[in-house]
Order: sequence, then C-alpha cells, then structure tokens
Amino acid sequence: MPKSHGVAGVVGRQLGRRAFPQAHRLVPGITESFIYEALDRAIRGVGPLTGARAAAEKALHDNDGNADRAILDLIRKHMQYAGAQGFATNIGGLVTAVVSIPVNLVGLTVIQSRMIAAIAHVRGYDVDDGRVRNAVLTCLIGEDAVKSLVKKQRIPAPPMALATAPRHDPALEETLAGEVTAELITRLAGKRVASTVGRRVPVVGGVVGAGTDALATWQVGRYASRELLPRARR
Repeated sequence: MPKSHGVAGVVGRQLGRRAFPQAHRLVPGITESFIYEALDRAIRGVGPLTGARAAAEKALHDNDGNADRAILDLIRKHMQYAGAQGFATNIGGLVTAVVSIPVNLVGLTVIQSRMIAAIAHVRGYDVDDGRVRNAVLTCLIGEDAVKSLVKKQRIPAPPMALATAPRHDPALEETLAGEVTAELITRLAGKRVASTVGRRVPVVGGVVGAGTDALATWQVGRYASRELLPRARR
C-alpha cells in the first residue's frame, strides 16, 4: 500500500480545488464545531459503533495483547465500515454529486476518527487529552497534507509533536479544526469530480465511492500507526 494518500490523494485534492475552489462554502454549517463533535462521537461511541477505547481494548483482546496486530485489525475493520458507508452515500446520479458531500464527510470523519483514536489508545495515549485529540484530527488529513500545512506554517507540527506537546493550547483548536475541515471537504469534492464518469451508472458510482473510502481509511490508519509512537499505557 502507498505510504500516504499518494497519487489518488494528490489528484483528489487538486481536482477538488479546481472544480470547487471554495469547497468549504458548500457546507457553511460544517465548521470547527462539527469536527470536534464528530471526534467526540467517535471517541464515546455513536449508533452501532462503540467508542474508540472499547474498540481498542477488543482489538487487543482478540490479538492476545499484541499492539501491532491489534492496530492492523482496527484498520481492516474500519476499512470495511468506510467501504460500506461509502457505498451507501455514493450511489446515485450526477445530481447528487454535491448534495451528498455532507453525508459522506460526516460518515468518514466519524469512522476514521474512531480508528485513529483507537490506535492512539492502543499506543498508550489518553484520548481525552486535548493534545491527543488535536493529533487525531491532524492524522485525518494524511501525511502529504500535513507536511504541506506544516511547511506553510498553517499548523504548528505533525501529529506526534502535537500529542506530546508540553501543554495543551486551546487557541490551536480553532485553527486546526478549520484546516482539517477545509482539507477533508476539498478532498471529498475532488473525489466527486473524479468519479463523475462512474456515476453515470449508479452501482458503479457506489463501487468507486466504497473503494476510495476504504483505501483512504487504510492510508490514514497506516499514517497514524507510524506517527503515534508507543507510550507507556496508564
């Protein structure tokens, strides 16, 4: 598998920015309040999904306490969740290409946030710590985007440095949430453009959406597993 979002991620972001240069304005109600609410639901549990801690502990139990195997198990299961919700939200014709963005954005954000938070728990981090939550959100946008935003000084550091910062900076939350939300919406808009041809046949559009969401989840999970190094579990 690619190290990060690779060619697919880069193309998706570029297409999103060209086709929807103000992509974040398509869903003006989705702001930092959305991103942190989605993260909170992911950590505490929502609908049929248990919270991130419970998912992490189950993965550890099922893998005899082996953290690396537990993390791979978490990634595979969340790939399945992402593929299933991606299929459901991506079936449809060209008319739904923009309208379905909020639904898919919320679904993927919750699923991937749960996965990353569970990985963080397995690695010994306290997911109630604001620093760790900021790191989880930063992992969402993938390695390439993180490097770009750090280089441009739009976010201060990559996930590991955020998670282990000397203190939590509340002022960082709004900035980080804005950058993460804009990146996720732009990438999702790009995915809609890239799959336009497939959408002429509804089921094909669903398959494209499911595969893209599952692959993105794998890549984000692997990035989180590399970035969030093990700490002594409390």
